[in-house]
Amino acid sequence: MDLLSLLPLLSTAVLILNFFFVFAILFLERGDPTRALIWIMVLLLLPGLGAPLYIFLHQNNRRQTKKFALKGRIDAKLRALHLRRLCPTGKQNCPEAESLNQFQGLANMVAKENPDSVATPGNMVHIFTDGQDLFSSLKKDLQNAHNHIHFEFYQVINDPLGQEILQVLAGKAKEGLQVRVLLDAWGSRGMGSLIPLLRESGVHLVFFYPGIYHYNYRNHRKIVVIDGKIGYCGGYNIGEQYIGKGPLGFWRDTALRIVGPEVYELQVRFIQDWDYSTSNQVPFDVAYFPEPNLTGDTIAQEVSSGPDTPRERIKESYLKMISLARESCYIQTPYFVPDPSLKEILAIAATSGVDVRLMIPDKPDHPFVYWATLSFCADLLETGVRTYVYEQGFLHAKMIVVDGKVASVGSANFDIRSFRLNFETNLIVYDQRLAAEMKASFLQDLSLCTELTPERYRGRGLMVRLKEPFARLLFPLI
Repeated sequence: MDLLSLLPLLSTAVLILNFFFVFAILFLERGDPTRALIWIMVLLLLPGLGAPLYIFLHQNNRRQTKKFALKGRIDAKLRALHLRRLCPTGKQNCPEAESLNQFQGLANMVAKENPDSVATPGNMVHIFTDGQDLFSSLKKDLQNAHNHIHFEFYQVINDPLGQEILQVLAGKAKEGLQVRVLLDAWGSRGMGSLIPLLRESGVHLVFFYPGIYHYNYRNHRKIVVIDGKIGYCGGYNIGEQYIGKGPLGFWRDTALRIVGPEVYELQVRFIQDWDYSTSNQVPFDVAYFPEPNLTGDTIAQEVSSGPDTPRERIKESYLKMISLARESCYIQTPYFVPDPSLKEILAIAATSGVDVRLMIPDKPDHPFVYWATLSFCADLLETGVRTYVYEQGFLHAKMIVVDGKVASVGSANFDIRSFRLNFETNLIVYDQRLAAEMKASFLQDLSLCTELTPERYRGRGLMVRLKEPFARLLFPLI
């Protein structure tokens, strides 16, 4: 039987397969009719390609849903166990209202959605907006570690900086420290020769959610905990492009260094992710939760979300922050693909007289997402939300600062993928000095930007005009 004679059979098989997937989508996606409709269109318009795309990009099957729900339950128990060390009296409510002013409701909401996410006073927090400064500080802290290092990143690149950081970790493991490295299997899939280096030195290396077809449900967090006393979180991964030595030029990002009781929260977050990823779990040890340094004056609160949380906690923290703005709301994000709730709250804030400004990059690292970002920013121009395009290099910061009084920094972008599909962690800082510093940094960055006016947007090229509708339509699928 030749190939020509097989074509009718193949066409019939593809047709039957497509109908099967159409019915499956009607049940699997019934909570999101728009997403279901788009996937059905893809199946009908691309009969031979639609089904494989759905299998690769969707992955929201019942087995995984149950697995992440189980992770959420285990996390809650583990968190309660460890946080007894943080709050031995059992009192895990937020500080008094006068210390948080208008943002008490935000702290209460985050704590209520995740009862163990405590807003802790007494922290010292330092802001980094330049990769050179960040990695210099991180290397120094790693080299001075005495007991353990917990290191969790989406991406470590096999280049001189990645090798240097991992060599430090390997050296500390050889000294006898407990060094645990948790990397996302997709983001760090180019590790190659660095894997034997770590494992032979005694570093415990684990990859989160391995499997070459697992495009979704990535661990996008960036967390370091050193001796249970020093913590880092933010938007930077590990690699030379994050210090401006990549094709996108200077890398503008934001990260935080924390000393104080909030490090406990990052420690517990790491342990939860580690224990989910391996059977070689972290034993409870008081060395992981030493007496905190309380010499700082910053109230901080960790907020995490992912496929294992019943609600989109980070998105809801953004919504609450924007709703509380009275004077200004400044946002930096490399990707801006909001759902209707985020678009509406930004429009409401702007039309209420709040100075709402978005800052996005000029150079796209993911063109498909960039086209969607540009069009969504343009949607908000008529409401008074102003958008600025950062032209110094690449803007990768995930930061929102409200009224110069409260700010959120972390790994979560302002897009659907971060809200629904990725495991993300942010840190909210209730500190007028730090928030004012972040606001000033945003305003300083404006000198490196060009404003996206309606006239400039209308002048975009024909190819961009053609790409934008497809980017907007297809982004919910991924």
